[in-house]
Amino acid sequence: MRVLYLDLDTLRPDHMSCYGYSRKTTPNMDKICAEGVRFNQYYCADAPCLPSRASLLSGMFGIRHGAVNHGGIAAERRHTGASRDFRDSADTGNFVNIFRRAGMRTASISTFAERHSSYWFNAGFNETYNVGKGGMESGEEVLPVALDWIERNAQSDNWFLHVHLWDPHTPYRAPESFGNPFENEPLDTWITQQVFDEHLKHVGPHSINEISMYSDYENPQFPRQPGSAKDLAGLKKLMDGYDTGILYADYLVGKMMDALKSAGVYEDLAIIISSDHGENMGELGIYAEHATADYATCRIPLIIKWNGADAGYVDDGLRCNVDLAPTVAELLSVKPSSNWDGVSFAGTITGVNRDSGRESLVISQMAHVCQRSARFGDWLYIRTHHCGYHLFDDEMLFNISSDPYEQHDVKNDFPEICAVGAKIILDWHDEMMKKSPGIIDPMWTVLQEGGPFHTRGALDYYIKRLRSTGRSEGAGRLEQKYIQKDK
Repeated sequence: MRVLYLDLDTLRPDHMSCYGYSRKTTPNMDKICAEGVRFNQYYCADAPCLPSRASLLSGMFGIRHGAVNHGGIAAERRHTGASRDFRDSADTGNFVNIFRRAGMRTASISTFAERHSSYWFNAGFNETYNVGKGGMESGEEVLPVALDWIERNAQSDNWFLHVHLWDPHTPYRAPESFGNPFENEPLDTWITQQVFDEHLKHVGPHSINEISMYSDYENPQFPRQPGSAKDLAGLKKLMDGYDTGILYADYLVGKMMDALKSAGVYEDLAIIISSDHGENMGELGIYAEHATADYATCRIPLIIKWNGADAGYVDDGLRCNVDLAPTVAELLSVKPSSNWDGVSFAGTITGVNRDSGRESLVISQMAHVCQRSARFGDWLYIRTHHCGYHLFDDEMLFNISSDPYEQHDVKNDFPEICAVGAKIILDWHDEMMKKSPGIIDPMWTVLQEGGPFHTRGALDYYIKRLRSTGRSEGAGRLEQKYIQKDK
């Protein structure tokens, strides 16, 4: 058997044409989607990049594997401890080793391990290819490596190839030669002039005034990535940059598909398309960043083309990336690991035993904010322990069915729903702690170290910037919350 995993960084499903987006951003992936199963409610357990892939590979939630931040102690995977054997079960029992145990040769083309000093990511791969730019590369540098691998190996039996493309990730970096394919297409957005005007007042990094996190700096090396947007025309430039990154990644996928078809292996090839996280594009006042434990950041695409799958089937069950390991293990008849938190949905792919998914899911973010959220029914309940300087309330509640862009916090209207969400998080927390006795919740480690990595050392500068840009009221609130309180 041959399996290709397309790992497309920072990809929101609602910006893919196969998920209904009006712009034709994914014509090549649309064809794969038509031949496979599309999952509409698939989430990363932990955001952003490092935590998400740690959860995918380990099959565990971040509270257990420990790698939930982008710096500090909680950016490292938790040590196994005294029970560690000659080889660590966290590596031998990971997602990649499912394919090894199924008799496949495994290869990865990715710079992720070096970008985050997370070399556990390479565990289980027979071959790894690193173009050496730590996630700042364009896919034009990745494609030749992928095509060379396909040319040399495609017709061999039993391989698993992981290809990682960063092009939808900030800074938006599709080559200048790719042009601006959406220049003459209107925005497909929920953001009206009234909403935009409110966002101009927003306090917090990666607002529309500070797309570059805490400033409006624009790197001339990345002209598709504006530092701020002052009007809807500026917003269009930002959206065009993101959508062009998606289209360019899709173009590269098309080149790989052509090579696989030329090699005569496409028809029987299994393909998994997914991402590590989505991207806030105005939700909660945040732009061009994956900064929260919410619908925009944590909902990700999943498309699976598999022999025997029901082509074109669409699944609306609540799923999670920790579920992918047990799912693939079942599909390949590999014994599951006892460490995994995931639940197999293999029957949904094969059509043998389709289920309705999880009743609820807890999703987390510790690198930009400290949030845990409960996703259940129509609802997203967010509990914030560090607001990442966005001045979020400690509790927020959104009806995702009627308000997918999280414009209306309705916690005061539905306190009983908040109570359900809080209990889901509490019960899940207790279950996870019992699974790993003696562990410390890594969220408290992050808070004790001074907060999420992307907030450290920035507060004084940002308060000055807020005052200099007419947002003194917000600056005062941040001072009161984070400086005067500390004194």
